[in-house]
Amino acid sequence: MPDISVLLADDHALMRESFRALLDATPGLTPVGEAGNGVEAVRLARQLRPDVVLMDVRMPEMDGIEATRQICSAPETSAVRVLILTTFDLDEYVYAALQAGASGFLVKDSTAAELLGGIRLVAAGEALLAPRVTRRLIDAFTKQIKPLPGTPHGLDTITEREREVLTLIAGGLSNTEIAQHLHLGMGTVKTHIGRLLHKLAARDRAQLVIAAYESGLVTAQGSRS
Repeated sequence: MPDISVLLADDHALMRESFRALLDATPGLTPVGEAGNGVEAVRLARQLRPDVVLMDVRMPEMDGIEATRQICSAPETSAVRVLILTTFDLDEYVYAALQAGASGFLVKDSTAAELLGGIRLVAAGEALLAPRVTRRLIDAFTKQIKPLPGTPHGLDTITEREREVLTLIAGGLSNTEIAQHLHLGMGTVKTHIGRLLHKLAARDRAQLVIAAYESGLVTAQGSRS
């Protein structure tokens, strides 16, 4: 299996050096470039086509949110996954980054094991919403969201069971927790999630969370009646 290529985007050289040293020492992960701002991150993502961009939020010239939006929306870099790193576990920009197409986020005080595991998870096409902050993030920022008018594309095609799974995903539950809650096998849960991704034209699990809240299917207080 080829190594996972990682582009490092952070305006602090010391932080990039630390990440590079960690990746260099980890089999299966290869740092392929470094960017000190969002403009460089977009340019290098297009040039290098890394598997994952480790993206800081606050950077000069172009912040990590806009860089994420440009990377995820461009056809030539649509397969590139973005993992957001933030200093604060309730960074006000995290939700916007997920809306822009990021596959998840980690706080910068995460352990090396959490960071490396997060990169592998995102590279595999999964979404990473750090368990210790996901529910707080959802509660803090989805209160500001007003459901979009009408029925979002694809939401009217999902089954009742898929709706239940989507609601639990939006609540921050893992596949294991969803399986236990609904008394389903893991394979069945993954099948439902795959169908949700297809029907809602979502990149990954993070985008399913966004869709659930923006549609009004789920609110910060729980599922709609």
